[in-house]
Amino acid sequence: MTVPFSIPTTDLDYCLEQLLDHKPPKILPPETIQQLCHTLKTQLLSAPNIMQLQSPISVVGDIHGQYHDLLEIFQIGGSPPDTNYLFLGDYVDRGYYSVETISLLIALKLRYPDRIYLIRGNHESRTITTNYGFYTEVLTKYNGSSEVWTYFTDLFDYLPLGATIDGKIFAAHGGLSPSCQQLDQIRALDRFREIPHDGIMADLVWSDPDTEIMDFKLSPRGAGYLFGLDVINKFCHDNDLVQMIRAHQLCNEGYTSYWKGKCLTVWSAPNYCYRCGNKASVLEILHSNYGSKEQQRSNTEEDIIEDDGNFLSYEDYENRFNSLKVRQRQGVLAGQFFNVFEASPENNEDTSQGKSVNGINSNENFTGNGDFFSSFFQERPAKQYVEYFL
Repeated sequence: MTVPFSIPTTDLDYCLEQLLDHKPPKILPPETIQQLCHTLKTQLLSAPNIMQLQSPISVVGDIHGQYHDLLEIFQIGGSPPDTNYLFLGDYVDRGYYSVETISLLIALKLRYPDRIYLIRGNHESRTITTNYGFYTEVLTKYNGSSEVWTYFTDLFDYLPLGATIDGKIFAAHGGLSPSCQQLDQIRALDRFREIPHDGIMADLVWSDPDTEIMDFKLSPRGAGYLFGLDVINKFCHDNDLVQMIRAHQLCNEGYTSYWKGKCLTVWSAPNYCYRCGNKASVLEILHSNYGSKEQQRSNTEEDIIEDDGNFLSYEDYENRFNSLKVRQRQGVLAGQFFNVFEASPENNEDTSQGKSVNGINSNENFTGNGDFFSSFFQERPAKQYVEYFL
């Protein structure tokens, strides 16, 4: 039986200190990981399969163990005490720092429960993490013991499967299912288990949009489906939605817009696997006020605004949520903006070295005080919003 209890804020701040104020980040001891996972599991027991969230909120796609790029996200998008974040899954595997990445996200979720929201991706699975790096990483960092992997993967069974934003936007890791026409079908699922091979739960984390088809088609991934325009239109109509936001697919520009913004893919792991050279993004949602015809209308030919170059100016960025030019460029709805960024300097270092320095703890002493998360970024150079890669 799971017995609810909480971790004192001071202990959570200490965990954040270990991860944020040392380079490389210090891995947390197994007993700490066990307590963090147990505490979050007790909280997630009462969380619905589909969380009801409100804007403003920033939506983050796949991270895949790229810890330093996760810190880059918090630098450009704001730290959790001040910004709401919805993470769409795939926190582990592939990258060099899966342990540090999921440890930080769990500590942040416990420290700022009303700012950080986590849902499940297809890599939050025992089977997938055994084959794509996370299991091996845990063995390497914890002296051959797999107990920390067990703590994390048991926690993954508790993660919600999706979220709605303002009741108008549906967010999930992957896509839609031919077995699911209503959100209530997702709400009724028993999610507290390993991801099955098929069915609604599997499709939610494995499926992808495809602009070449109208209906469903078997996915070349070997799990989930491809879904087309008719599918997304019917699903949104039947559930009173205007849009679906998902992750799961590498995007060279950091994002992809399908069907004039009806479906968006956000990808948040730059230079994926330290070799792809792609950009990444965070989807910022300021509001979802689509009540007027002016806000709902599609971009017709006479609406198209010509611009020169591939970048947005500082003025464009300042007006990013209201600029028709920005919406046309990115294929988003009013009140939305893809904040695009490049790989962190540490990502480039790992790329050139071909390996990470995981688990090697430095001897430097922590000297900061107060809010560890904010103090970390006070020492980072400020971003200059002069040009935006789109």
